[in-house]
Order: sequence, then structure tokens, then C-alpha cells
Amino acid sequence: MSLPAWLRVDARDGSLVLSLHIQPGAKKTAVVGPHGDALKIRLAAPPVDGKANAALLAFLAQKLGAGATVKPAVELVGGQTSRAKRVRVAGVGPEQVQSSLSAE
Repeated sequence: MSLPAWLRVDARDGSLVLSLHIQPGAKKTAVVGPHGDALKIRLAAPPVDGKANAALLAFLAQKLGAGATVKPAVELVGGQTSRAKRVRVAGVGPEQVQSSLSAE
């Protein structure tokens, strides 16, 4: 199974790294779909005082952890002040990430 451009496996520890394009200040939080080599996510949170980053991590943890027995670890590793972000996810497989983050 080939992975989409926005999802890669880190060879060092087997965690997953997501390349995301974030649109803060949207009407509702939702996965939009591919955006170049990234996955576009709209966030209802405003881009001030780290609120959008916190909302993004909470949204991803909720989406990826739905129905899972182990809560995934979600960490922002790049793009703290940018729309282009990289997020590391541990505790879930690539298939689960793809199915959980399919466009709504």
C-alpha cells in the first residue's frame, strides 16, 4: 500500500509524520482533503496565542483516537507560526491515519 504524499513513516522510530496545510478561523473544524503535498485541515480556532495549534492537536488526537484502545501521541514538530505544519503521531498505523483523516 503506497502512502499519500502528506503521510510518511519516520525511519528512526516508526512514528508517522503528517504534512498539513492549516486554514485557521474557519466556520467549523474539518478535514478538507489533499492540498499539494499536504493534507488541508480547516480549524475554527483563531490563529492567536497558539489557540489554532492547540485546537489542531486536540482535533487530530480525537480523530485518530476514536474507537482506539490506545490514545495516540500527537506532537507539533514544525510550523508553529505557519500554515504549513508537521505533526508527529505515535501509537497508530498509517492505514488508521488515512481512514480517520479522509475528507468529511
